[in-house]
Amino acid sequence: MNLSESKDFLVSSASLKEVRTFSRETFEKVNLNQELKDELVLAIAEAAQNIVKHGYKGVQETSDRMEIKISLNEDELKIGFYDKGKPVVPGNVQHRKLDDIKPGGLGTFFIKQIMDEAVFKKDQQGWVNHLVLTKKI
Repeated sequence: MNLSESKDFLVSSASLKEVRTFSRETFEKVNLNQELKDELVLAIAEAAQNIVKHGYKGVQETSDRMEIKISLNEDELKIGFYDKGKPVVPGNVQHRKLDDIKPGGLGTFFIKQIMDEAVFKKDQQGWVNHLVLTKKI
């Protein structure tokens, strides 16, 4: 099964609902179990939230957009995130300690649990950051 969908979103907390809706609607087009679909939507929402929170830290309002591409080729799902926020230093991307009980800070932990791979690519084609999440289906 092959699938390729992409959409751009305003970089804001308000657009995170649109990100989840786009993800759910895209995954409804493929034959995956509901638990996996829910996990994938969570991973996408967490990555998008990290772009808003960390890539645009301190920015109250922006007209910048982020793009999300979801593609499924045979048995490999790839989800690409593109943004023009603060450049990511991959070595600095870490979740908080699991025994530090407080809200937030576990998005990257969930992403790593759900996905097989999370890699920042250099081929941004005009974007500052390009994150690719991969999952064998």
